[in-house]
Amino acid sequence: MTQFNDTELTAAVIKSFDQTPDPRAKFLLQELVKSLHDYVRKTDLTFEEWDYAIGFLTRTGQKCTDIRQEFILLSDVLGVSMLVDAVNHRDRDGATETTVLGPFYVGEHKVTPHGTDISASLPGERMFVQSRVTDLAGKPLAGVPVDVWHADTDGHYDSQKPSYATEGPSSRARFITDADGRFTFRTILPCSYPIPTDGPVGQMITQTNRHPMRPAHVHFLVNAEGYEPLITHVFIDGDKYIDSDVVFGVKNDLIAKVEKRSDATMPDGKRSDGVWHLMTYEFRVKPGGGMAPAPLGTKVPEHA
Repeated sequence: MTQFNDTELTAAVIKSFDQTPDPRAKFLLQELVKSLHDYVRKTDLTFEEWDYAIGFLTRTGQKCTDIRQEFILLSDVLGVSMLVDAVNHRDRDGATETTVLGPFYVGEHKVTPHGTDISASLPGERMFVQSRVTDLAGKPLAGVPVDVWHADTDGHYDSQKPSYATEGPSSRARFITDADGRFTFRTILPCSYPIPTDGPVGQMITQTNRHPMRPAHVHFLVNAEGYEPLITHVFIDGDKYIDSDVVFGVKNDLIAKVEKRSDATMPDGKRSDGVWHLMTYEFRVKPGGGMAPAPLGTKVPEHA
């Protein structure tokens, strides 16, 4: 008879999943048991510590809403999101590097004409973004939907604001690339900002003396048919947090030099009012399939 002690218990729990019909689910569950039990043994985990951990996870779930996912934030600050991303994108073949989706992709991106100011109602230094989507050989890809979103100068995304329900999206849109694979838009210059610190994840960051800051960036999701979805950020070179991103999302390939300009006109020929900034970036996608992931906590239609 198996003795459920610290030497035989793990094997018994692993064996309990032997009849799992799905081989992948069986593998994942049994490996999870091994890792979790190893952690308990290595740390000599106490009842008080395990109780605190359960309470922490409970509070994390309670903080989640339709427009906020505290578990994604927890995954991000522990580096798990970037690790999952890394093991799923080991061979880039020259394609643009990927990074985390983040907790503020809400999937409400309206198709918008090129050149639109997606932050027209917001204060901040103005920025013109000119971009292009190509395959690995540099061939432009037309008709590609590209979702963009970023925070405002206070470090808040539109979905974090009480006005979101009535005023709708801001600093968030979808563009469709033209015949040369290009798209352009106006917005405000992003700034570095803290992750939300009003929940259990923020409490953990504070208690461990980590800073909560992310370097300035714009999110992009490129979803070309016949190619792997590309989820990434473009970071602004020179940001003070570029080497210490709280969610470990920065890669050298994703850092763009943003030029400060004073030209009277922007690249599309329209007049500018004073100083503005120019971001230029080209996205390279690799052949493949699949869909861009839905935000965690949302239901994906059965036909999708």
